[in-house]
Amino acid sequence: MESSLSEPRILQFCHCHYGPFLDVARQYAVLFRDTPFKVTTVYLTDPPSKEVADKSASDEVIFLDYDGKDVRGLKLDAMRRLREIVAGRDFRLIIAHRFKPIHISCWATNLPVIGVHHAFGDYERLTHKLFARWFGKRLGLLGVSDAIRDDIRKGVPSWPADRIETLHNRIDVDAVRAGVLPRAAARQRLGLPADAFVVGNVGRLHPDKDQATLLRAFAQALPGLPAGALLVILGKGRLESSLRALAAELGIASKVRFLGQIPEAWQAFSAFDVFALSSDHEPFGMVLLEAMAAGVPVIATDCGGAPEVVGDVGELFPLGDDVALAHLLVDRAGWSVAARCTAAENGLARLYSGFSDDAARRRFFALPMVRSVLGSEVVR
Repeated sequence: MESSLSEPRILQFCHCHYGPFLDVARQYAVLFRDTPFKVTTVYLTDPPSKEVADKSASDEVIFLDYDGKDVRGLKLDAMRRLREIVAGRDFRLIIAHRFKPIHISCWATNLPVIGVHHAFGDYERLTHKLFARWFGKRLGLLGVSDAIRDDIRKGVPSWPADRIETLHNRIDVDAVRAGVLPRAAARQRLGLPADAFVVGNVGRLHPDKDQATLLRAFAQALPGLPAGALLVILGKGRLESSLRALAAELGIASKVRFLGQIPEAWQAFSAFDVFALSSDHEPFGMVLLEAMAAGVPVIATDCGGAPEVVGDVGELFPLGDDVALAHLLVDRAGWSVAARCTAAENGLARLYSGFSDDAARRRFFALPMVRSVLGSEVVR
């Protein structure tokens, strides 16, 4: 997009555009749609891409194109280049995602900065605690879940509560719903039988996703599931061989499909009869939103950000409790068509009320840290 550089602007500074972070950039850029502010999005790392620029929903997109190792240490060159960008435009606020862009933004400019945190532990280091204290007068912090927010508050307990708030991740609900494939087409895309009961899981094959608990639960649940039931795991990672070995040890290797990384996997979530997230302290759980948008019942661990997403429209189980998860899988397999429809309707209502772009926009402009910089009349 093109617009005059003299217009009042918001600078969105992102570490990268891989994985979910391209949509994160979109989420924050669309907050300013139909406001006086234009959005310039800057990516610190990852190469330039027209597709990324188009999907960033911004008025201007700039790629600094650093390699990850280039921005270690003091990051002086990145600070210099950011100052050059700021000098030529009328910026009023920087929204920076993850600690490194927050750090660069604060040292390189005198602008107010809102730092968005997407993971636990960012303020465990003493240097990070001191940084937050030093820039506390013009720095506000957001966690993508209450769990992340509380982790930040624990790290800098002297800060006022209204300087560390929550703004949940979200989706363009209508766009995601429109992109979800019909059930038959989704199963065809994933190579799944049309009539099988399918438990779905999506995530890296990594210890913090704890697919081992899911495998054990599925093995225990199998006698109570419909004949031909399958567990389908989308994702790749260093634990694939050990997870395959565990499936063989449990005697369920023929019932488990490891499908690897699937582009735009959310489009095929309609292939699942139930979605199970077994993660250890997931910071948020974007895949839960995508499953709910596809009308799929969700089950998740009762830790991290997942309980905030699931609320009362899904079920939670204790982390690592394969017995509890097995019972929930069997219960979902017994649901009637009417029960599934009700769950889908409730999930959709929860998305629109709490995890849509419109809901986030109302929440964002009501935050004291935003109102103090941009005023209270931005959104009418």
